[in-house]
Amino acid sequence: MKKKEFKGFAFVEGGVCAAQGFQANGIHCGLKPGSDPAKNDLAVIFAEKPCSAAAMYTTNKVQGAPITVTRKHLEDGTAQAVIVNSVNANTCNADGIEKAEKMCQLTADALHLRPEDVIVASTGVIGQPLPIEPMINSIPELVKGLNPEGNAAAVNAIMTTDTQPKEIAVKFEINGKLCTLGGMLKGSGMIHPNMATTLTFLTTDCNISAAMLKQALHEVVAVTLNRVSVDGDTSTNDMICILANGNSGNAEIKAFGTEFEIFKDALYAVLMNLSRMMARDGEGATKLIECVCTGAEDDKTAEIVAKSVITSSLFKAAIFGEDANWGRILCAVGYAPVDFDIHQVNVAITSEKGSIDVCQNGAGVEFSEEKAKEILSEEEILISVSIGTGAGSAIAWGCDLTYDYVRINGDYRS
Repeated sequence: MKKKEFKGFAFVEGGVCAAQGFQANGIHCGLKPGSDPAKNDLAVIFAEKPCSAAAMYTTNKVQGAPITVTRKHLEDGTAQAVIVNSVNANTCNADGIEKAEKMCQLTADALHLRPEDVIVASTGVIGQPLPIEPMINSIPELVKGLNPEGNAAAVNAIMTTDTQPKEIAVKFEINGKLCTLGGMLKGSGMIHPNMATTLTFLTTDCNISAAMLKQALHEVVAVTLNRVSVDGDTSTNDMICILANGNSGNAEIKAFGTEFEIFKDALYAVLMNLSRMMARDGEGATKLIECVCTGAEDDKTAEIVAKSVITSSLFKAAIFGEDANWGRILCAVGYAPVDFDIHQVNVAITSEKGSIDVCQNGAGVEFSEEKAKEILSEEEILISVSIGTGAGSAIAWGCDLTYDYVRINGDYRS
């Protein structure tokens, strides 16, 4: 799918390796017996010097052991490496903490770091003991293969039901210094707005304090990752982390101001595109749905309405069938838990094939079903919902609901 441009930021290749001073790698260590040796299941990201670091985590009450360990390791706001596996979530296991800590120790030993400087993450099946022996045997090899072009191998390792790798990077200027921010994401199912809906790893050579990194992350995640839903399920292992090594040479960003806003915009450009990629690659999905709500009394009201639309199973199914059943949109707008005048609601459906109005002032209007079908045949569908004359607006992203979603989740463990 096409990257969505964001004014002032140029896309570059390299993902988590795009910024100066970062390397990555991924290998197949065999966490699932008999699995495809061409599919990596273990990845590492390494910064050549200590970094400011920040993270956010799932709000699910059941949380994977890697989250507990990473929270502790990031208490000082610094990190230098990330170790992450797919296949097994290391969640709801009696020995989960011990094994997450062992992953950090193995990585630290291979990189000559302190275990406390390693972030750990896992994704995959919940409730099955994590086999540590394959990692003991493979982490030295994984680290030995670190290189500045290892992003592709790393992103392959974090994919589970993902059908496409998701990575992106942008360049931007701060006080005349060229900076880069890049990242990779895994996420296809068990995706619902409630921080962080994914495993996401970001790196930047911008010089910014851990406190301001954390502030930027909280602000931008709220309008990107937390605006995505595939199936209404919030994972136990969701995490996003960011490392900043300062190699670009800009004066450290330690407070709010112009420089912080530029950095935050770069973060938005990256996370907005990763969010769209995740929604488009929802399990079984064939279409990306973007809902833009305008005319609300404030942005929060608009967000609630937009999310209500993209999480409606009936609407998602209609999009899969390319059926302009606008009543399902209005229904989802109507049960959103916010106040507005339904008689001011207007709805339009748009794609590269054109645009049609399907509802004006809360009532249906005549439109060509043939034209609507043509519009809905495209891969990206925009739903525009206006609920009044206020200044509030918001965007949310989702996907269609297909037969394949049930097939994928019916045999996920096998």
